[in-house]
Amino acid sequence: MKVAYLRVSSSSQSLEVQREAVSKLNIQKIFEEKVSGTSTQGRDKLKECLDFVREGDELVITRIDRLARSVLDLQLIVKELNDKGVILTATEQPISTKDATSKCFLDMLGVFAELETNLRKERQMEGIAKAKAKGVYKGGKKKINVEEIIRLKAEGYGATKIAKELNIHRDSVYRLLKK
Repeated sequence: MKVAYLRVSSSSQSLEVQREAVSKLNIQKIFEEKVSGTSTQGRDKLKECLDFVREGDELVITRIDRLARSVLDLQLIVKELNDKGVILTATEQPISTKDATSKCFLDMLGVFAELETNLRKERQMEGIAKAKAKGVYKGGKKKINVEEIIRLKAEGYGATKIAKELNIHRDSVYRLLKK
């Protein structure tokens, strides 16, 4: 069976280009998600896909960075696929786990995907440092309504119940109530 995994980093991005790339390949099942690839954490469709594939299947991706942006994550995914007897191929890159040369190129592309992520983080941190030096950067917007925490506390709610009510961590409730 041919199975495809498609991913973009954010909900505002489109999966259409990847869908078109795999549409010509007689894919029987497609797993799609819109989530960052810097980690495998929170990638439910990837986990579902890896659980779904069986011996003799082929997992198709468009590019290696759609699967993983970390060398370790890539190697763990490839190992899991190899252990199951699943072949990994990409539509836009000459990679596969079918032979040693393709596997070598797969590993090299994984290194470049991780490098790209690390360079992007460095540039972001440099930009934040410059903005802070100019007094422009004030950090992210506050997402927790402190007044609501105080109101719920006044109504007799405990920290755990407040945290559940506001869908935040209990430690945040304690921290903000101390202020």
